[in-house]
Amino acid sequence: MKKTGFHILVIGGGLVGTCVAALAATHPQFADLRIAVLEAQPPMMPPPEAAEDIDLRVSAISRASERILREIGAWQLLPAQHVSAYDDMVVWDAEGKPRGSGSIHFSASESGEPNLGYIVENRRVLWSIYDSAAFRNRVTLLRGELTGLEFDEDHAAAILSDGRRIEAALIIGSDGSNSPSRKLAGIETTGWDYQQRAFVTHVRTQHTHARTAWQRFLPDGPIAYLPLADGRSSIVWTTTPEHAERLVAEAPEQVAKQLMLALDCTLGTVELAGLRGQFPLRLTHAKDYCRERFVLVGDAAHAIHPLAGQGVNLGFLDSAALVEVLADELDRGLKPTQLGERRVLRRYERWRKSENAVALGLVDGLNKLFGSRADSLGWARRAGLNIVDGSALAKRFLMGRALGTGGDAPALVRTHR
Repeated sequence: MKKTGFHILVIGGGLVGTCVAALAATHPQFADLRIAVLEAQPPMMPPPEAAEDIDLRVSAISRASERILREIGAWQLLPAQHVSAYDDMVVWDAEGKPRGSGSIHFSASESGEPNLGYIVENRRVLWSIYDSAAFRNRVTLLRGELTGLEFDEDHAAAILSDGRRIEAALIIGSDGSNSPSRKLAGIETTGWDYQQRAFVTHVRTQHTHARTAWQRFLPDGPIAYLPLADGRSSIVWTTTPEHAERLVAEAPEQVAKQLMLALDCTLGTVELAGLRGQFPLRLTHAKDYCRERFVLVGDAAHAIHPLAGQGVNLGFLDSAALVEVLADELDRGLKPTQLGERRVLRRYERWRKSENAVALGLVDGLNKLFGSRADSLGWARRAGLNIVDGSALAKRFLMGRALGTGGDAPALVRTHR
């Protein structure tokens, strides 16, 4: 390799990009390989006394994601006071009642797991990956802006805005749903705007959240109360763009009342206890996950509706699957300079594209089903929820998908360590 070259170059230093780099760095098959991450604006690590409050952008971290983060030594670095385990999830239709008709109750006790997952701030997960020994000791962080990609028979090259040329046997695109690297690689996408936005904030409630994730499906979109470790709840309310803008701008008391009513007063009165924000929602799925010397992971390959909290979890599963495929090929005698060959990358593409299509289709279908105002569908929704709630088999299937351990999961997440 040339002095400015690497075996693996990841474009994008977000959650999934840093994760795939760190996973490769921890695997013995990659011990002699040079790995780099290109990021224009790496996050600023906070001093110990800074950033004590909980950020608006949180994720429901699945069991699979926990195992992946443990593998790279990042999970162990998360501050305990910022990791909120939840044991139960209650989901119900707008015309139903929580734990009553037209609802589903998922419990960790039914899954054989200690909990159903964790609510953690995105930024703290990202900081923990950057601070992990695997990332600090084995991954080169390059600061720069991608402006071009070039592909040759035996390597690819990233062209940066300052004129630098970074060569690699394999380039991994992990630069978000609007992925510049995907566009530069000539990979097209399918998808659509939801004409919805997600309103986010934190609240205090009269009644405890009881380590439970609450989600009610309303005609304009679901509202979720996600339990935080300090007793507050993180709100993700999918609604119309106009309503989301009003929720950001209106007086706190007015917004608090709307939030209380939207959850059918399940947790009593509500008080805003955090900043407010909103962001647009879109479904995106890449038509191809790879080409010669280039492959996509995370939101660059697929962007999903947030109602099931699967976005970053699918990206982490992509990371584990890609590293597993590459490591297996190296074990079979593949040369490191051959990592980017499309015949190799197609194994990963076939695996993860089909798994992600199932997740995207399921979540998109639920959003459309519960968003319909047709009376006949309302009856069918409630009947369906009742049937699923009474079926241990159906609930185990859905919990396996939510935990990330169901379906065709990577070996790393199926293995208890």
